[in-house]
Amino acid sequence: MHHTLVRARRTLAAAGIVAACAIVPAAQLSSAEPQLRVAAAAAGGCDVLAPGASATAEAAVRAACSQLGIWYTWGGGHGPQPGATYGQVDPTDPASNHDPERLGFDCSGLVRYAYARATGQDILAGNSNSQFHSSHVTARFGAAQGTGPLLPGDLMAWGGDNSIHHIAVYLGAGKMVEARQSGTHVMVSDVRLGGDYNGAVRIGADPGQNGTFSTWGTDVWTHAEPSTTSARVNKFTGPTRVKVGCQKHAQLVEAEGYRNDAWSYLPDYKAWITNIYIQGSAWLDGVPTCA
Repeated sequence: MHHTLVRARRTLAAAGIVAACAIVPAAQLSSAEPQLRVAAAAAGGCDVLAPGASATAEAAVRAACSQLGIWYTWGGGHGPQPGATYGQVDPTDPASNHDPERLGFDCSGLVRYAYARATGQDILAGNSNSQFHSSHVTARFGAAQGTGPLLPGDLMAWGGDNSIHHIAVYLGAGKMVEARQSGTHVMVSDVRLGGDYNGAVRIGADPGQNGTFSTWGTDVWTHAEPSTTSARVNKFTGPTRVKVGCQKHAQLVEAEGYRNDAWSYLPDYKAWITNIYIQGSAWLDGVPTCA
């Protein structure tokens, strides 16, 4: 049986919020009035605030900013298609009691919408943890690096390595746009590098094209066969771009809090690696099964 990774669901704790922009009532920002949302985004300083980002990343920033002032709703933005949806009650947060009456986004719903608008593809469907480990990640930055290497459109994340619970879109200049918690609206905030800030990732539209993915972790070994007991072939000291030829179910591996029996064959190394150490889903999208 194929074992999939268990992704943590986001739970938001009630906390004080410092917004860097005026909040525009949602009633004034219906989907029938996009020009008002654009004006609100500009007035609130929600835009690409630094150079260097790709055209896709800049488009994602502006798509997220176009939703400035829309309600945060728990579970919002996870309908069949990207876009605002009515939310759910979070049993741990009394502030969410009205979320079923509010059209809006949670944090990952907003990120999903932003990159769907930017790429024309629903490449980041799923919760914040799955987005942080997406096969569309092309670069990863640790918490200790701060905002120094970040570019607009990068996704900042909070939580454990395998339990990311919040995600936001970096704008540049120490600012980000986020859907933060029930009772508030999509907003521009100062970046928060304390607490359980985990780091950031950069998204590419087609990183899995032609079977190319990225590994993660440090000192990760490949093997001669799809088994940890087979001979070691080579070691990836850090995240590395690799071409995956095919994948198959083989030895069940438990590591880094994951449990998976999928292994990928790397033709350039003539070796196998457990899918646990390849960014993406447990069974990689678009990769054929080995004969």
